[in-house]
Amino acid sequence: MRFLVTRPQAEAERTAAQLQRRGHEALIAPVLAIDPVSGVEFDPASFDAIMMTSGNAVRALMAHPAFSNALKRPLLAVGGQTAQAARAAGFSEVVSADGDAIDLLALVRAQWASGGRLLYLAGSDRSRDLAAELAGSGIHVETVVVYSAIGAARLPDSAEQAIQAGTIDGVLHYSRRSTVIFLDCADAGGLTASIQELTHYCLSPRAAEPLAARLFSHIKVAPHPDEAALLDLI
Repeated sequence: MRFLVTRPQAEAERTAAQLQRRGHEALIAPVLAIDPVSGVEFDPASFDAIMMTSGNAVRALMAHPAFSNALKRPLLAVGGQTAQAARAAGFSEVVSADGDAIDLLALVRAQWASGGRLLYLAGSDRSRDLAAELAGSGIHVETVVVYSAIGAARLPDSAEQAIQAGTIDGVLHYSRRSTVIFLDCADAGGLTASIQELTHYCLSPRAAEPLAARLFSHIKVAPHPDEAALLDLI
């Protein structure tokens, strides 16, 4: 089978490799471009731990002057891929919530009592306010935006042509925002009817919401919000 991978480029390449190992083909069509935010200041030594919800934050941190100091702090990751990126970057103490933001909140509350201080290295677009949600538990979270995710206006020409030619079997969706952007891109390319015939594989119920709102018929949702569970749907 041939799949459209809509993740940002670096993550899409890893997903494409996994699909190929499973005997499938992948066409990379990022709907988000990741740009590190320059000039942000923070001192990791002032916090008990660092929290991340994306491997994009890890990659942005690697270009920051505070990177070496950050490696000395424990890192709390939302899931396995973020944890893997952190370990590859050099973090020695990494704990993964192995799920979504709700699981990460539970992990933080279990590990830190009132008075804990966490540094949340985040993207410019966030679905939840983790700092506000943890404040009720007496845990202070300082959110620092270290990367921005810029939405595409159109799918790459290769992706539009493949959809028009009927050579795509399914599309992988990883977040609600990226699903919305994908739909907008498809509309802009005159592909609205064509994508309704495809099977859409979604990392979470939230990622599937924009598709369900349009009454798409072929939607599959991973039982657990990690990529292994998503790919097992295929």
